[in-house]
Amino acid sequence: MATNPKSPAEAQALKARRDADGKKAMAEYEASAEATRAKTERLRALRMARDAALPPVVAPVKGAKKTKSAKAKKEAPGKLSDWIKNQEDSGRNF
Repeated sequence: MATNPKSPAEAQALKARRDADGKKAMAEYEASAEATRAKTERLRALRMARDAALPPVVAPVKGAKKTKSAKAKKEAPGKLSDWIKNQEDSGRNF
């Protein structure tokens, strides 16, 4: 509280002022909320109209499934000894 009332009349006036400020703030809040609801409803209607005008989306066709033979064509990993020999032949020292 900013000020302490010195008489009951001042206290009553201060309380009345606070009540009026509260009612005014609540009215502003309600008006803002109503405006937001109206705008949301309008934008939703526009979005739904736009979506209704667009052609339906077709799901993309997935490629054919791979067979086991496709996996078998993959090169098998080489042996460690072959890799080390290859490294030594290329001039790498261990």
